[in-house]
Amino acid sequence: MKRSIALAAVLALAACQSAPREQEINDPLEPLNRRAHAFNVGLDQQVVKPLSASMAGGKGGSSDGGQGGIGSHVVTGLGNFGSNLAQPGKAVNHLLQGRPEPAIKTTFRFLVNGTLGLAGFLDPASADFALPEQDTDFGQTLAVWGVGEGPYLELPLLGPSTLRDSAGRVVDLVIDPMHSVLNRDQYAIGLGARAVSKAGERARFGDSVDSVLHESADSYAQTRLIWLQHRRHELGEQGDEIDPYAE
Repeated sequence: MKRSIALAAVLALAACQSAPREQEINDPLEPLNRRAHAFNVGLDQQVVKPLSASMAGGKGGSSDGGQGGIGSHVVTGLGNFGSNLAQPGKAVNHLLQGRPEPAIKTTFRFLVNGTLGLAGFLDPASADFALPEQDTDFGQTLAVWGVGEGPYLELPLLGPSTLRDSAGRVVDLVIDPMHSVLNRDQYAIGLGARAVSKAGERARFGDSVDSVLHESADSYAQTRLIWLQHRRHELGEQGDEIDPYAE
């Protein structure tokens, strides 16, 4: 019952938003967003960046398994494990978007990596079965249904988003089939594995992240522009893509 109420609430909130014109930045909450951004930048500087560097084995952030680091293979394996646990939820979203073929392929990917891939730590689905990950989420599902992105948001800890994508995050947790299979501790382990993978990405693209977060004149505006253009391109709502990790 609680999940049904939460699902109805976030869907009603997101459905009130109209689709923005291309290139428009809708940011009525900019003062609050800037506070959240300042918190996130400080968290990155004090926690995420040092943690990712230590995982990679050096200040340079190279994920080559250097001295003191846990190595790129371990980080990749943990990322694969966490990602594989997310596949059933992605399959549900593909179905909700009216896309049965990627839903079937995503399901097979989950089964292949969950068995032949040693519980998902390896990725034979991509390497041997031509089943690459087809990423999606409920934010994209809402976009397919015609729900506008709503105002831009920057969430503490989670980073850039929109009202539509924030609602999507909540719904993704509600509709994830793995909730019915895993207990709370097991589910948390999967989320933790994905967090480790994100820290590994922070090390891999450290220079690019630093140039945006810590070296640009207005890191908030730069982050907002890059993220919105990338997300809109990802959803087919804007033609020109900006790679967040481009040099």
